[in-house]
Amino acid sequence: MEESGYNLPEMDAALAGTPFSGRLHYFSTIHSTNSYAIEQAQAGAASGSVYFADEQTAGRGRGGHAWHSAPESGLYVSVLLRPSLSPDAALPLSLATGIAVRHAIAEVCGLTADIRWPNDVLLSGRKCCGILVETAVSGGAGEGDTVQLRHVVVGIGINVNQTAFPEDLASLATSLRIESGRAWPRQTLLLALLSALHREVDSLATGVEGLLERFEQASTWVRGKRVRVEDAGALQAGGQPARPPDAGGYTGVTEGLDARGFLLVRTPAGIRTVLSGGVRELS
Repeated sequence: MEESGYNLPEMDAALAGTPFSGRLHYFSTIHSTNSYAIEQAQAGAASGSVYFADEQTAGRGRGGHAWHSAPESGLYVSVLLRPSLSPDAALPLSLATGIAVRHAIAEVCGLTADIRWPNDVLLSGRKCCGILVETAVSGGAGEGDTVQLRHVVVGIGINVNQTAFPEDLASLATSLRIESGRAWPRQTLLLALLSALHREVDSLATGVEGLLERFEQASTWVRGKRVRVEDAGALQAGGQPARPPDAGGYTGVTEGLDARGFLLVRTPAGIRTVLSGGVRELS
């Protein structure tokens, strides 16, 4: 049974041995795969459930931004996971997902992508993939009550076969087709992505050290990049809040990742730890 280029029985067979086999859910159109996956998670859906669509009418990105989801052109997928990880696993999972996307693009298309911390995947300096990781925790209501990670929804939007973008995105976005000059089968890319994601998430069970090494090797943004950080949420070295906050952001040179995966930036005032927000290259 083929649905808009997706053959679900064939995909289930290819994913045998992973938690995703038998848990694929396809939609021709949907408001947001992430929003739907969160609803299903709250209703008790199994870990490994995958929700993907040909079109999103209300796709979401990081920071409350909309994600342009042209019909039957991109890969719009959300994966529900219930990993045995700490409640602060959102950042490592974001980094791991970026690595998985990069691997899938290289495997299927032969293109070498870059990753702008924490998880924007770039080709020729323009964004081809956005990632949104949303977590839910339980516990912690009373003294001594342990906080546990209840579920994670990993949302991934990849521009695959778009040939053009709206005017406001044209200088910022690209697609695999624009970069390679040919169209690509979304099913093949999705299978490669899920296999890579399975490996990366499994690796987190033994810690984040290996993940951080792989991310640094995959990203030109981690060290030696002159950047502007559009965010006041940063820490001084040693974990102390920066005072006073830089309302307009700040500039510096990237100095690697800390032990948790946060980006370090050397500024005239010292090393700053970027907790969130946009990181952009300075020319």
